[in-house]
Amino acid sequence: MKKIEEFSKEIKKLSQIIESMPKFTPENYVENQVKRGLRDEKGAGVVAGLTDISDVIAKKEVNGEMVFCPGELYYRGINVKDMISGYDEKMHSGFEEATYLLLFGKLPNETQLKNFREVIANLYKLPRNFVRDVIMKGASKDIMNSLARSILTLYSYDSHAMDNSLENVLRQCLSLIAVTPMLAVYAYSAHMHYNENKSLIIHKPKAEYSIAENVLHMLRVDSKFTSLEAKVLDIAFILHAEHGGGNNSTFTTHVVTSSGTDTYSTITASLCSLKGPRHGGANIKVMEMFADIKKHVHDWKNKTELKRYLAQILEGKAFDKAGLIYGMGHAVYSVSDPRAEVFKQFVEQLAVEKGRVKEFELYKNVEELSRELIMEKRKIFKGVSANVDFYSGFVYNMLGLPLELYTPMFAVARMSGWSAHRIEELQNTGKIIRPAYVSLNGRKEYKPLNER
Repeated sequence: MKKIEEFSKEIKKLSQIIESMPKFTPENYVENQVKRGLRDEKGAGVVAGLTDISDVIAKKEVNGEMVFCPGELYYRGINVKDMISGYDEKMHSGFEEATYLLLFGKLPNETQLKNFREVIANLYKLPRNFVRDVIMKGASKDIMNSLARSILTLYSYDSHAMDNSLENVLRQCLSLIAVTPMLAVYAYSAHMHYNENKSLIIHKPKAEYSIAENVLHMLRVDSKFTSLEAKVLDIAFILHAEHGGGNNSTFTTHVVTSSGTDTYSTITASLCSLKGPRHGGANIKVMEMFADIKKHVHDWKNKTELKRYLAQILEGKAFDKAGLIYGMGHAVYSVSDPRAEVFKQFVEQLAVEKGRVKEFELYKNVEELSRELIMEKRKIFKGVSANVDFYSGFVYNMLGLPLELYTPMFAVARMSGWSAHRIEELQNTGKIIRPAYVSLNGRKEYKPLNER
């Protein structure tokens, strides 16, 4: 066996071979009529399936021509803005209502919602010793990886794990919707205990609490939270619950489901997709960027100073040198992201309660100035606006959620959408999803080893 140093050198040599291999150019994609990232240079996407679950609107027809318009988001035909405006202040269970709508195609009446909440509450439980044997062992700072491991391990505790009948898959999905908040919060507590030498806190969820209320209850030492805190987190879950079949993690749900595999494997694959910084991890980058802005911009109210530094970020001279203002822009929306527009008013309310209005004003100024700068300095075929990630990280920070739980909270919400799409895929198709790729390698002659 080679020593570690020699082995590392061999790995480096092998990686250099890969680095020297030819890479595809933008022209290669155009010549072969392949939409890179499944979108063309104007943002038009490849239609890959049908769905009744949600609809993301960014364009409307005007005088026979499709033009960009303020964004709209519909769950089963219901405008999400209307759902938020009709929010029940007493219940704090808007996320459960949205989940019912996504799964069953209609809004629940009062009795149906009450019964559904009871079903979810009865599923607030994990297998015996699961917390000790799975979550506590090998505690990781990366809570998304802990989530994926826990959900995949739940397969072993399910005597009907491979049963893809409608009733069984629904049972599995409802169970995952109920326990994912526990898996996330407990994984964070285990990480803090074993890796950071902090006290171990394990609060069991309360049946009378909504999912949003239970997250705050389980996470906090004293289990206390205000009505506004629960409301804002609940609304955040509603807005993150679903966003069409084409987003990366939900498309993953369809692709993996179409192979005929089990619910736990499917949801784990979706989690791994969401973990990426180009998807569910985006709000963390927003928070890191704002920490950098606060460090370098002395007067947050001085728009000239702020715009100057934002220009440096956009030019790749500041922050992470990537040339991106995180939280600005979206693959689909142009004029506005309806989720950000709806969320902003509740972000402001929470900022007032938390005494952080100055920071909220900073966010608004960055949003305004970034839009101007990006339109000035980049060739944008469509408009640019703040997306939901722009404000969600700030909300989680005001709620006292640690950075490690930002993306897992996205997963808690999106579990509803993934469940609806898994069921839809199982109900409506019998074919495996298998897109085609164009090969550019050509043909080569094989030579025996002694002739190479």
